[in-house]
Amino acid sequence: MPELPEVQTTVKGLNETVVGLKIETVWTDYKSEAYEDKDEIKNPSYFGFFKRMVIGRTIKKADRIGKNVLLRLNDNSTILIHMKMTGHLLYGVYKQKTKTGVWVSDNKGPLRDDSFNRYIHLVFSLSNGKQLVLSDMRTFAKVTFIPKEGTATSKHLSEIAIDPLSPLFILDLFSHILDAKPETKVKQILLDQSLVSGIGNIYADESLFRSGIHPCALAKNISTQARSTLLNNIKRVLAGGVDLGNDPSSDYRDIHGNRALFKEERLVYRKKGEICMKPRCTGIITSIVVGGRTSSFCPVHQKMVS
Repeated sequence: MPELPEVQTTVKGLNETVVGLKIETVWTDYKSEAYEDKDEIKNPSYFGFFKRMVIGRTIKKADRIGKNVLLRLNDNSTILIHMKMTGHLLYGVYKQKTKTGVWVSDNKGPLRDDSFNRYIHLVFSLSNGKQLVLSDMRTFAKVTFIPKEGTATSKHLSEIAIDPLSPLFILDLFSHILDAKPETKVKQILLDQSLVSGIGNIYADESLFRSGIHPCALAKNISTQARSTLLNNIKRVLAGGVDLGNDPSSDYRDIHGNRALFKEERLVYRKKGEICMKPRCTGIITSIVVGGRTSSFCPVHQKMVS
């Protein structure tokens, strides 16, 4: 699943490629009976509305809240794209094969040659003759239209929880979130997208490791100092991104179809059985399941507190 730093990379790429371009046509083969009556393009009747709302509009800029990519249009409406498990946006020249209906890239390199970039389920054809497409192997992505602020149906954005890199996400707010769930494990709180938008499994583990906090520590037992340390580490690892190297489990590609590179060293994620990388710590990284997600940690310096 794309993590927040990867979504930031996508947004940066969008601002470098599609800003100022008009949406001329939209195509999708997303279709599911499970989405009847839902405001998502997998509902065919909604997709008809979606097309009417976006065709002819110009992309003014791209930004995000949490893992939600936001394409801001020139009438102040917004296209919201959540890439979910295996989705990623790509930009280039694409053509649709007449017999199969499959979209393929004319660009040499990863857009054409990386098999993970071939699951095209949504295509925006743009005024420069190129396409912005969504490759989504497992077809879990969410795409919807949000009218300009102040209209009766523009509530979606206000319902998204605080972004952890927002300047408004300060210690007082973080403590308020923790205090509202005193008997809940801190790892579960970090992953709860209704409380904080955008902290994924990798970054929760890396932040807790750097802060010396056990993933099962209850919110009520985390001191003010530990909360401050954790908040700072969340912002640090999310801002820098964790370098997963050539980890074959990483599905994310940037706007040009390349694997993204990040600067923060991975200290705990997928290091089960390895010696702890914290200086002078003798622990061995182990893993447990917390809230249905595998959690890697050091049992020596990430001790439980009571």
